[in-house]
Amino acid sequence: MLNVAVIGTGNIGKIHTNWYAQNPNAKLVALCDMIPESVDPVAQQYGVPAYYDVEQMLAKEEIDAVSVATAGEENGGHHYEPAMAALRAGKHVLVEKPISNNIEHARELVRTAKENGLLLGVNLNHRFTPAAARAKQLQTDGQLGDVLFVNMALWINNPNESSPWFHMRALHSHSIDVMRYFGGPIRRVQAFMHKAPGRNTWSNASVNVQFASGAVGHLTGSYDASMHHPIERCEVAGANGRFVIENVYQRLEFFPRKSPEKLVVENPIMGGMGNFNETFKNRIDRFVEQVAAGGPLDGSGEEGLAAQEVIEGAIRSWENGTIEEVNG
Repeated sequence: MLNVAVIGTGNIGKIHTNWYAQNPNAKLVALCDMIPESVDPVAQQYGVPAYYDVEQMLAKEEIDAVSVATAGEENGGHHYEPAMAALRAGKHVLVEKPISNNIEHARELVRTAKENGLLLGVNLNHRFTPAAARAKQLQTDGQLGDVLFVNMALWINNPNESSPWFHMRALHSHSIDVMRYFGGPIRRVQAFMHKAPGRNTWSNASVNVQFASGAVGHLTGSYDASMHHPIERCEVAGANGRFVIENVYQRLEFFPRKSPEKLVVENPIMGGMGNFNETFKNRIDRFVEQVAAGGPLDGSGEEGLAAQEVIEGAIRSWENGTIEEVNG
């Protein structure tokens, strides 16, 4: 049984808390948030102690692993300090995406976990779906063949104007991670960006990448689209075929190169994923399972860092009008 705690009890923290509480192999032992009005009612609901100080919680409770579900600037500005505190206390950590909006902090988190023999994961939940797993199986079995190109799109409505790079840093760790999941490491990036009318943030992006394998890819991202329609599409072409994942988990289609027939995998009405929230369940369940087994982790800190390296390269590309070399 894995003793777990959640740091940050906003909307995302409550989702983490709910799925830990439902996991038969995890025991929720504490919650922490610096705002008592946030953490107290959630702790009361789940019957666990509430803390307002991370160090105090780590010192008093028997904890194996923590989720860091804080937010901050660009949805990653508050991750570093609690995650570092947990790692220094010898705890395994699952941190919300992005691993950090500060690339030096992200690198330090990964380095600290490695130096201390601890498991660090990132909530890259968009790939923790049956559709992604089936597509990965097609790739592993050789039915896809060597990857040639990856086209990725992610667009949702988010009016936040907190920083010029909010769209890139807060959202596209998901997009880049899915691209890397199927295409492998990314080595070169070129970006173009656009502000929608009335916007101060770069709310639309077109990002070209080249993978270490030589394959090419493209990301279209936007914070100016509706939440009521499909939000994501992933297309991967290989030497033997091509697949498309529609809307994270709803549908997978595979088109063999030399056959007129195609494979269609729908999300079943009975027994399939009920909603997007369940991607968190899948990711947290895998984290619990893999920590209990001693690792390694899917969606590791190294993978979360690699996605942020690509994002930072895209920002530099747009600022400087260059093609950037990255360690993604």
